[in-house]
Amino acid sequence: MSKQTQPAQAAISVSNLNKTYENGFKALDDVSLEVKSGEIFALLGPNGAGKTTLISTICGIVRPSNGSIKVNGFDNAKDYRKARQCVGLVPQELTTDAFETVWRAVNFSRGLFGKKPNDAYLEQLLKDLSLWDKRDSQIRRLSGGMKRRVLIAKALSHEPEVLFLDEPTAGVDVELRKSMWALVGKLRERGVTIVLTTHYIEEAEEMADRIGIISHGKVILTEDKTKLMKKLGKKELVLELQSPLKKLPKGMGKLDLRLEDDGNRIVYTYESAKEENGVASLLDSLRDEGIRCKDFNTRESSLEDIFVTLVKEK
Repeated sequence: MSKQTQPAQAAISVSNLNKTYENGFKALDDVSLEVKSGEIFALLGPNGAGKTTLISTICGIVRPSNGSIKVNGFDNAKDYRKARQCVGLVPQELTTDAFETVWRAVNFSRGLFGKKPNDAYLEQLLKDLSLWDKRDSQIRRLSGGMKRRVLIAKALSHEPEVLFLDEPTAGVDVELRKSMWALVGKLRERGVTIVLTTHYIEEAEEMADRIGIISHGKVILTEDKTKLMKKLGKKELVLELQSPLKKLPKGMGKLDLRLEDDGNRIVYTYESAKEENGVASLLDSLRDEGIRCKDFNTRESSLEDIFVTLVKEK
């Protein structure tokens, strides 16, 4: 008999997680979530949705009201130290040891997790983050972008298997953003699981394998990014007209059409996943009504469009 392949262990497993603060505010509401080992998972949500609370709870910084969390199989409550050793966190706030040098701060962070000294690893890490030339500088003398790089270096100092990036590129320059995502790509190749929150939805669209959307403390959806775009994405067929229309003919009222550009353009919205998308019927109607086109193109909804729609619906 052939041996059955065991499913890969989830890097993060959250079950029925709740967090209610003393003032009665419910930040997390029965959250259940799994993040696969080795994937990039983007957690999206409006301000105050619970993103940072969820990450802080998984990382052991915030204590949940109830529910369970496992990181690489280690229970966050029963095996706190082992679970925490698996995790690196880059927080939103620029909290650093202002009077320490870059090298000493990163080296100290590694030691906090009981890791043996590894100067070669830390040297390469600082070079990857363009910090090597600043290794002997006090952190307080660095720019905001450089301080952000130090936070990333500290989070990676103990070679974690799971990395949390909480709004990592908020307020940083384009150069840092590009270098940081290049580093994320390298980490992924090494098998590091990455969970990120971001306001730059185009980053999630570019980098993530799966998307989770949280609103009012509830995870309202988790989905493979490609499937999500296919399932909920819409396409628009934009028809540039030879002669402008004052209004759409009555016979075309059943289709999802609108006039734009002072009647010089017809825009038809349809679901791209459907085989019968109505485009053929539209073209037939245009011919029957004697409407002639001089050009056309299609455009697809973005992940941001889908995100806004889902949050509004929920």
